Amino acid sequence: MTEIPTVLLNNKVEMPQLGFGVFLVPPDEVVEPVRAALDAGYRLIDTATLYGNEEGVGRAIRESGIPRDQLFVTTKVWNTDQGYDSTLRAFDHSQDLLGIDVVDLYLIHWPAPKRDRYVDTWKALEHLYDEGRIRAVGVSNFTVAHLTRLLDETDVVPAVNQIELHPGFPQTELREFHDKHDIVTESWSPLGRGQGLLDQPSVEDIAKHHDRTPAQVVLRWHLQLGLVVIPKSVRTERIKENFAVFDFALDASEMDALSALTEPARIGPDPDEMNR
Repeated sequence: MTEIPTVLLNNKVEMPQLGFGVFLVPPDEVVEPVRAALDAGYRLIDTATLYGNEEGVGRAIRESGIPRDQLFVTTKVWNTDQGYDSTLRAFDHSQDLLGIDVVDLYLIHWPAPKRDRYVDTWKALEHLYDEGRIRAVGVSNFTVAHLTRLLDETDVVPAVNQIELHPGFPQTELREFHDKHDIVTESWSPLGRGQGLLDQPSVEDIAKHHDRTPAQVVLRWHLQLGLVVIPKSVRTERIKENFAVFDFALDASEMDALSALTEPARIGPDPDEMNR
């Protein structure tokens, strides 16, 4: 089986560089895709309270027979659960649904700046980390300003910031900030969520040159930038296809061509405006 490369987090925990996301996978349908992903070789599974499918993810993990120490499980606290005490309760619930003793990575899903609770929420994550119930703590959808406030007002530097990132929206400035502070960048919607990225002529040309699919080329771009990437699919053949990205490489000109794309730009919400 292909060995997935890992990235070293700032607390020396190793995280697989390629994972499987379950955003928008219904709770009653999530077991089979996760099982297919684990069978294909994925060892990082990314879920969240918002997705409503943590219980199914936990079931698939238990039924896989894969030793727990070979898997890396991520979940996230939702905006309405932010705040110190409510985050602790939310974590307990997620842990119960997943059925695991230790969560590998726990993230604040959005900063939700109008709620202004993410600093207290982060302090709850620090507490859980100190207790050994989380192997690493991080954030999702945080901007430079949100991260700067955390660094100024709390003790633990986030290990990961999971953000929308793809060719057409490469988040260069934010990635530079991450590099400066030893924060790993993780890409969500890495394939542009069906908004035309995979139909771009430059993407198609590179794919034809390597006899690969456009999706495989874009995933390879993420990997060669050193990003953690979590594509999602419910189709077994696509799940396998997205995993088959370790036996070819893009050259510098191909990487530059993908990085130079300007479409589809941001697809998801602006973190400064996402407050629900």
